[in-house]
Amino acid sequence: MSTIVTQLCKELRLPTIRRDAMRVAEEAERQQLSHLDYLERLLQTELDERSARRAQRRQKEANFPLVKTLEGFDFHRNPSLRVGEIRRLAEGAYIDDAESIVFIGGPGTGKTHLATALGVAAAEQGRRVRFVTAGRLANELVEARDALELSRVIARYARLELLILDELGYLPLSKTDAELLFQVLSERTELRAVIVTTNLPFAEWGSVFPDPRLCRAVIDRLTHRAHLIDTGTKSMRLEEAMQRGQDPEVTTT
Repeated sequence: MSTIVTQLCKELRLPTIRRDAMRVAEEAERQQLSHLDYLERLLQTELDERSARRAQRRQKEANFPLVKTLEGFDFHRNPSLRVGEIRRLAEGAYIDDAESIVFIGGPGTGKTHLATALGVAAAEQGRRVRFVTAGRLANELVEARDALELSRVIARYARLELLILDELGYLPLSKTDAELLFQVLSERTELRAVIVTTNLPFAEWGSVFPDPRLCRAVIDRLTHRAHLIDTGTKSMRLEEAMQRGQDPEVTTT
């Protein structure tokens, strides 16, 4: 490739074209493609590479503790799940429609795996995603309030296309923690999508949110236009450990 073309690609920030122009040109010549077909293929190569880099960046920004996918989830071990519904959700229409997803079930039933998998799918689509446990988010908001940065932090969470709030209900929240979490959820209601995982049915959320009115308000916002998915009570991790003849690890997700 000529020095001039290389320099132009650098100035236009087209690294994939700079790298692959000769290879694609040789393929185009063998296949007797027109100049326009060659240009289309070359531009598509650049676009595909950019999409892949953006997906990797979004996945890293999401802060997943572990990367999980739907392909890695054994739906046969939890037949109560509606596989078709979950696969449709992975296409991302719920994000466009600013809908919520609430996974409700016992420990080890796949809630966090499924929530993460939907988040990974969203990141691969180039969407801005953040994964955080309810306890960690509460701590972050308290620290932001004490540093007089609460508005900025809440605005940052409000801009995310998808917020995944894991482990809501595993630990009781103080009145302050509950109020701060409510502010984040309220900012996103009908505007941005939320995925929540919880081990408690809604009737027991009063043990987490000390103020009954606030508890009702949180449930109201999360269940409005929501997909409620019950993962059951049978722990797949416990079953797997027993099949291996090992002592199951104590888990909370």
